[in-house]
Amino acid sequence: MSGHSKWSTIKHKKGAKDAQRGKLFAKLVKAVEVAAREGGGDPAANAALGNAIDKAKSASVPNDNIDRAIKRGTGEVEGVSYEEFWYEGYGPGGVALLLQILTDNRNRAASDVRSTFSRNGGNLGEPGSVAYLFEQRGYVVARGDEDDIMMAALDAGAEDVRPSDGVFEVISEPGSFGEVRAAVTAVADEVETAEVTHLPKSVVPLDRSTAAKVLRLVDALEDLDDVQEVFANFDIPDDVMADLMA
Repeated sequence: MSGHSKWSTIKHKKGAKDAQRGKLFAKLVKAVEVAAREGGGDPAANAALGNAIDKAKSASVPNDNIDRAIKRGTGEVEGVSYEEFWYEGYGPGGVALLLQILTDNRNRAASDVRSTFSRNGGNLGEPGSVAYLFEQRGYVVARGDEDDIMMAALDAGAEDVRPSDGVFEVISEPGSFGEVRAAVTAVADEVETAEVTHLPKSVVPLDRSTAAKVLRLVDALEDLDDVQEVFANFDIPDDVMADLMA
């Protein structure tokens, strides 16, 4: 994949989320609660909770909100019970989409996701139809000196370091993510993103028309309360992204 174009796409998506900060906060808090319920309230012993807390803190979710979510997850205070499951589908241009759902109403989530796909030129797929196109990986985006970041990351066990529009994308196995993140953070000027996520094994390059349609679908899916994350395997060339953002 083109790291440069991927980072441009990430920035586009981050901007869309920042415009809906309240909804983003709610999703991040929900992820903390679910992780605490499934693996316990100690982030040192629950990697999923640690990752959810890191995401929440990086988006400036208040610590009190995070603490309350952990207590709801562990049962210290009463809360809603959320169910996690995944949807798979396709967007315009054959783009594969993998959706993480956290919901207290499976029927509502299914109806909303299905109608959103239909209204935006996509369609749901069968279980297993696109999941194999993605792999779980540690993902760090950092700014700083190339040699420092590369040496620190690789020494800590990173698989790859990719230059990307003035930043560096560091890819690692999920199991070594903590060590890689700590090593990169120690030498970087700034860490933009640090999470365990699902990265595509290969990508579909998009022209302007198709890119606009795919981004519209992704934004509509991300706007659904029950959709926690949307993972996609598209790549938008730099000139196309610049045109879209103009």
